[in-house]
Amino acid sequence: MLRSLYSGISGLRAHQTMLDVTGNNIANVNTVGYKANAVQFQDTLSQLTQGATAPGANNGGGNPAQVGLGVLVSGITTNFTQGSAQATGRATDLMISGDGYFVTRQGTETTYTRAGSFDLDAEGRLVTTDGKIVQGWTGVKGVINTGGAVGNVVLPDGAIAPAIATTTATMGGNLPSETKPADAAAVPPVAAGTIVRDMDVYDANGVATVVSLTFTRTTAGWDVSAPGATTASLGFTNGAQNAGNPASLTVNGVAVDLTGLTSYAGVSTASVTGQNGRAAGTLESFSISKDGTLIGSFTNGAKQALARIAVATFTNPAGLEKAGNSGFTATVNSGNPVLGGPGDPGMGNAVAGSLEMSNVDLSQEFTNLIVAQRGFQANARIITTSDEVLQELTNLKR
Repeated sequence: MLRSLYSGISGLRAHQTMLDVTGNNIANVNTVGYKANAVQFQDTLSQLTQGATAPGANNGGGNPAQVGLGVLVSGITTNFTQGSAQATGRATDLMISGDGYFVTRQGTETTYTRAGSFDLDAEGRLVTTDGKIVQGWTGVKGVINTGGAVGNVVLPDGAIAPAIATTTATMGGNLPSETKPADAAAVPPVAAGTIVRDMDVYDANGVATVVSLTFTRTTAGWDVSAPGATTASLGFTNGAQNAGNPASLTVNGVAVDLTGLTSYAGVSTASVTGQNGRAAGTLESFSISKDGTLIGSFTNGAKQALARIAVATFTNPAGLEKAGNSGFTATVNSGNPVLGGPGDPGMGNAVAGSLEMSNVDLSQEFTNLIVAQRGFQANARIITTSDEVLQELTNLKR
């Protein structure tokens, strides 16, 4: 039989594979986190019909003569370039800007994916659309140990930010330099040279009590007093506090910083600007930072790290094996995964509220489709032409 028949068959098979790969790329043009594939061809072994000869003193050398035996698919590679970002606005949607893969687990199987369309299940676990559990590190009292083993990322149901006892507070604003404000409509007014400001303070159980600070006008400035505290006298020169003024007033174990107060004419804005205590609070909402940390916002105004999502990188990402559902599994040629968090050296940042789109280039894929179709047709013509030659041979004897 003619060798060209078998060369044509090998060409049909190779271009059919190219059509399959191209069709799959086009089918996944809108698949989140999908990475396009490409086919590489190589020729098969060639039959040697004449060997090479060495040149001699009176004759030249001869080159080898070979007949090729067709084509085969040498490999199907994955294009891991970054896909475009698609903003969704969902707090649990994530994409990795840069290198790395989200780590997911289902049973004992670990897979890696660029598709960050996540949701919370009934147990507060962060999961993929097909039920795989996202891996990372869960925090304990706001502390996340990324040096430990990864586990399920869980947002604890009914998480509580503990109460903190008040130990410091600050005062700011202006105390009028005259007995009463120049403008009688000023708010708050100064009655009989006295200003009272209330401050909420918390004990270790989160119980709030009100402490009243009384500011009394003196010839030198203002006296500050509170129940159970020693009176502090503040003097001012040209509106600024004198250097010898006390820096704070201690009230029931709370050090009230007074250095932010001034005293200019006609302005009464003195107020409590802050204190470091709080009541206990429950989890209200959460957000994800660019380093993959889930930060919880609590009803008491506290913010606390709840968990951090893990990211894996590989020495040879092209060695990963596609496992379906936009996931990959490690192989002997991909290398072992290197785990870390988004933003760590060599790893991309997490972008919340966005997804990575497929990196399929439709213009390139349609061009490949034409190339594969014409290649298939050309190889089919090889077979029909070879058949005509064989027919002529069989017609020699009639």
